Amino acid sequence: MRHIISVRDLRRDEIDRLLDRAAEIEARHFDPHLLSGRILGLFFFEPSTRTRMSFESAMARLGGVSLNMGSVEASSVAKGETLADTIRVVSGYVDAIVLRHPKEGAARLAAEFASVPVINAGDGAGQHPSQTLLDLYTIRKSMPLDGLRVGLLGDLRYGRTTHSLAIALSLYGAEIAAIAPKGLELPSGIIHELNGSGTPVTEHTAVEEVIDDLDVLYVTRIQRERFPDTASYLDVASSYRITPDLVLRARPHLIVLHPLPRLDEIDPGVDALPNAKYFEQAHHGVSVRMAMLSEVMT
Repeated sequence: MRHIISVRDLRRDEIDRLLDRAAEIEARHFDPHLLSGRILGLFFFEPSTRTRMSFESAMARLGGVSLNMGSVEASSVAKGETLADTIRVVSGYVDAIVLRHPKEGAARLAAEFASVPVINAGDGAGQHPSQTLLDLYTIRKSMPLDGLRVGLLGDLRYGRTTHSLAIALSLYGAEIAAIAPKGLELPSGIIHELNGSGTPVTEHTAVEEVIDDLDVLYVTRIQRERFPDTASYLDVASSYRITPDLVLRARPHLIVLHPLPRLDEIDPGVDALPNAKYFEQAHHGVSVRMAMLSEVMT
């Protein structure tokens, strides 16, 4: 049994193997019956479109089927059932579990009680390893992963996608420019971890300060659902916006990524630029998650 809970649990060679496998899958070199007779359980305690549907698509393309818990309100969770008990029970129904939960550490807890592999599809402000793998895969299709200068822009305090990506990039000798509104800076613990691994981190409040020096700009939305109150959210909402003029100031090879959904942080005019890779990034989720399911279920 193999869980995928955090990018911290993966060595560089393991990540490279998963990315190589995703490339083979994208080129249609895979067995469409590999997971025939297998069942994937999808347990999403938070809303999701891309992650949930791409896991369902990945499972179907490998010949398996998926069971969806449905809404939390329609499940036994609404009756007060604990996560531990839910995981114990559903482990008897499925061959692997994909879990999204609002509490950081929930996926690690689930892995302790599961009798089948668990894949973390996002736990609060913690980790989102499957998103990170497809982020890396998208970057790798445009340029080598080693030695990149990557700007992380937006809600770096609550944004689990940026936490996971920064840690993964440290395995490839990246330099990180952390660009965030005041109060949403990259957590000091993650900066300390990155510096300890030899990854330099510079902090900025405006993307204009570093746009000329980036290979990758990873944009995230302000995550309203993680703010303690509406007033705190409104203080920082709409505090940055990527426009075509700004992108055209950057290096020609710059790529712009976003885990989606976006609000107004990327002008729709950017979509037509060759630098915009965020929709392609979302599409890569199927191949990458097929590789992950192959890893844990065979």
